[in-house]
Amino acid sequence: MNNTILWEPTKEYKKSSKMYDFLNRIATKYNLPDNEYYTVHDWSVGNTGSFWAEIWDYFDIKHSKSYDNIIDDPKKMPGAKWFSGARLNFAENLLSRKDDHTAIIFRGESSVKRKLTYNELYEQVRRAATALGNAGVTKEDHIAAFMPNMPETVIMMLAAASIGAAWSSTSPDFGIKGVSDRFSQIEPKIILAADGYFYKGKIFDSQQKLKDIIHTLPSVEKTILVNYTGNADTSLIKNSVLWDDFLEPTENELVFEQLPFNHPLYIMFSSGTTGLPKSIVHSAGGTLLQHLKELVLHSNITADQTVFYYTTCGWMMWNWFISSLATGATLVLYDGNPFYPAPDALLRMADELDISFFGTSAKYIASLEAEGVKPKEISDFPNLKIIASTGSPLSDASFEYVYRDWKKDVQLSSIAGGTDIISCFMLGNPTLPVRKGEIQCKGLAMDVDCFDDDGNSLIEEQGELVCKTAFPSMPVYFWNDEDNKRYKSTYFEKFPGVWHHGDFIVITKHGGVIMYGRSDATLNPQGVRIGTAEIYRVVENMEEINDSVVVGKKQDDDEIVVLFVKLNPGVVLTEELKKKIKTNVRNGCSPRHVPAVIKAVPDIPHTINGKKVEIAVKKILNGQEVKNRAALANPESLDYFII
Repeated sequence: MNNTILWEPTKEYKKSSKMYDFLNRIATKYNLPDNEYYTVHDWSVGNTGSFWAEIWDYFDIKHSKSYDNIIDDPKKMPGAKWFSGARLNFAENLLSRKDDHTAIIFRGESSVKRKLTYNELYEQVRRAATALGNAGVTKEDHIAAFMPNMPETVIMMLAAASIGAAWSSTSPDFGIKGVSDRFSQIEPKIILAADGYFYKGKIFDSQQKLKDIIHTLPSVEKTILVNYTGNADTSLIKNSVLWDDFLEPTENELVFEQLPFNHPLYIMFSSGTTGLPKSIVHSAGGTLLQHLKELVLHSNITADQTVFYYTTCGWMMWNWFISSLATGATLVLYDGNPFYPAPDALLRMADELDISFFGTSAKYIASLEAEGVKPKEISDFPNLKIIASTGSPLSDASFEYVYRDWKKDVQLSSIAGGTDIISCFMLGNPTLPVRKGEIQCKGLAMDVDCFDDDGNSLIEEQGELVCKTAFPSMPVYFWNDEDNKRYKSTYFEKFPGVWHHGDFIVITKHGGVIMYGRSDATLNPQGVRIGTAEIYRVVENMEEINDSVVVGKKQDDDEIVVLFVKLNPGVVLTEELKKKIKTNVRNGCSPRHVPAVIKAVPDIPHTINGKKVEIAVKKILNGQEVKNRAALANPESLDYFII
């Protein structure tokens, strides 16, 4: 395995970080032998209750009633009870800063430029919460959003949280069935929607789609319409009102309903390509504590920083990113295509706004390199401290690209977790080096391990990502899941009492983690398990190839490796190119990785959040039905995968 160190924190950077401060605090208070990260990490997984009590105190969680007990049993999965007796409000903790410091900067393709201070954000949430209360919304209700990533989305989420209503959101590029499959399960009382959105310089009207969606949702009593593109027409949508009219002037104070730690905050949805999306309920308290740990300690975000994550509000990274308000930082929201009007659009924005934390996807970084963009030619990005990447494994080539063509003195934080936990299992660390191809570390108090099929721990060998101890951002439950049957079968069927996440990983001897893709899409030729990410790292570094997907196809009593490639313009899949691909895979991986079949296709299927859809392709190749194409950004692409 490649252990090449690409970046190390300077003493000043390390010692100025909140992580270093926290490690010292724990090492001193609990008389640990040293303040090194994995010394404290070992303590954190062995002393779960004490660790999370320290997080509660370190971040001075706003609450009206403290906890009676931190956790009843850290090995009880599922079902561990967290912070019993505590009363708090998620929105109150995100809105603790009240001054004229900029809270939100909004940028969009349409040259939209808006700012909100923390005082202005608080005022908008106050008015929205009053309006929701007047509409009869209570802590038992659900609010849904069909929205771009814009200030009104954040305001309404915080207003719902202040009351205790659970929030769920999708982005407007979702199809009608995709939205209905999600929202029909949770029966929202109110829907927030924009009249449309901008993408690649064009306006897309959402109102007919919205009308059709609402027709499938009899629970909806009112639709609040944001006039984003200037085409809002309330006559098209029954029981609808414009955002500005909904937020009537009011003298009412903003009341933060004090709720139990495990009160539902978010209802998240799995991608759902193998059936109806799972409705995953996350708690206010668990989300808050986990996000603060990750944003402040692992991501080193502080109140004087400008923070950006390229995401839609249909991806869990939106929820994660918005929690940065609790740090007092300035958040940059962006709506639109990240490559419009040019591939360097977000980079120029980052330079202009002095962004300190730049969050994106592995696909974006790979696409920048493919487009020939050299960020260092735009700026030296003096304020940029961290580049974060998630969504899929970050290739060795992308690690090299960042440090060669973007910035040498930057912490490249590959992070991994998921919608299921609305947070991370593994992520960055300002006190540790960055090694090529690796995620820096397991998260504090995340008892992450790598298991073989018999439940034995592995080091430097590929196996299943598991977590052996409970953590507060585990789902409270799935919505409408009788006796937790689907919840238990999803995470605890393979290894009873241990969280099984469904990713194929290697834990290195120095504590880093290498991702190898979804384990349910793992290749198994001649009985040898192979992670798909290994092949992508080789194939997608070839100049001829734009994108790819690799799956296993059953053949007799074995499985063959089938590779589909989307070629760059002007490239033809000749026998010579096939031979080159096979040679590169053999040399870069092993002979067992070499695909038996290589086929060119016009497009590769992705979810709306940009993840490859290997399982759906595998189903088609093996003669099985793909039940929910509406979860895909490009469902028509599945028709290409018949050989």
